[in-house]
Amino acid sequence: MMARERAPRRLSIFGSTGSIGQNTLDVIEQLGGRDGYEISVVTGNENVQLLAQQAKSAGAKLAVTASEDKYHSLKDELSGSGIAVAAGVSGLAEAADLDADWVMAAIVGTAGLAPTLAAARKGATIALANKECLVSAGDLFVDAVAKGGGRLIPVDSEHSAIFQSLDEDQRHAVERIILTASGGPFRTWSRADMANVTAATARAHPNWSMGLKISVGSASMFNKALEMIEAKHLFGVRPDQIEVIVHPQSIVHSMVGYTDGSIIAQLGSPDMRTAIGYALDYPRRPTLNVERLDFAKLSRLDFEAPDEERFPALRLARTALERGGLQGAVMNAAEEIAFHAFVEERIGFLMMADIAEAVMDKMIKTGEARTMDDVFAADAEARRLAAELIALSEKAA
Repeated sequence: MMARERAPRRLSIFGSTGSIGQNTLDVIEQLGGRDGYEISVVTGNENVQLLAQQAKSAGAKLAVTASEDKYHSLKDELSGSGIAVAAGVSGLAEAADLDADWVMAAIVGTAGLAPTLAAARKGATIALANKECLVSAGDLFVDAVAKGGGRLIPVDSEHSAIFQSLDEDQRHAVERIILTASGGPFRTWSRADMANVTAATARAHPNWSMGLKISVGSASMFNKALEMIEAKHLFGVRPDQIEVIVHPQSIVHSMVGYTDGSIIAQLGSPDMRTAIGYALDYPRRPTLNVERLDFAKLSRLDFEAPDEERFPALRLARTALERGGLQGAVMNAAEEIAFHAFVEERIGFLMMADIAEAVMDKMIKTGEARTMDDVFAADAEARRLAAELIALSEKAA
């Protein structure tokens, strides 16, 4: 594809080796690659071979592995390339300090919070795929973006759909935000059947190809729970204005309801490159090589109410929204610990929600997040309590 006539834009890609990062690099290549963009940094975790390959292909100035143990392996992979190498927390801080006009924030988990916040403070446009920035530190993060003079553009397909459907001149007329959920691989399963699922089964998403953490989050609907909390901070709506509807085909990505009864929806084939491209070229719409939606071939579009008995994560999100304060950070941290225990086969699938709820109840009196230290303290305490509860359950088993 011929490059567009415009000055190169400086990009940083946090989490380049994950599914969102890989798709981001694909979109950049479709839109001109090095002729249109200058890649400041790519970051990954343990897959240093892929990270090095990406850094070379994109012409990045710096490659960072979050794993200290992988520093020498990455350095060897990039030997003679002229690309600088860094690792660990200090490496991610170095990545965030590089000048960039646009940052893809796709590091999974709380590890992505500090570098994304630092980039926001420098005034970059943040293409946000990391949920923890808003779930754990919503008010602080939104304030950092505003003070930095940058822009926050959501990349999750659901929030991107809302962002695209939301008329800025009619915010006063927004009645409700409707997040769609595929329902994941266990949409029709009973609680008894879900009690025995494995991480491999949970990874088999019917519509999307995603990493293990996101796939398990989709199967348990914890991802949707976190998206509910994100929506409050992204769009300035009340908790009672946030709805979730199960839509198995993943064609309607989300909707905005207005006070005149109108519903504005964004539809498309389930391909995250559409949302990434929109965030990258905003406010213009780029030309992308993605599958076009053929309405003649769509036999039906189904919608159903979510079952909060089988998927209690949604109920926990409403609890966190109602309680406010640091309950979002607490829920997220406890779920992360429970997720790892589930993958390691130390607890069952359904117990992830039980652990998160128990920790939320134990930390119900946790106050507001006035600083990032408050967020990190609540996060650490929630992780400690979750690990303690998991250990107790193993002893009782």
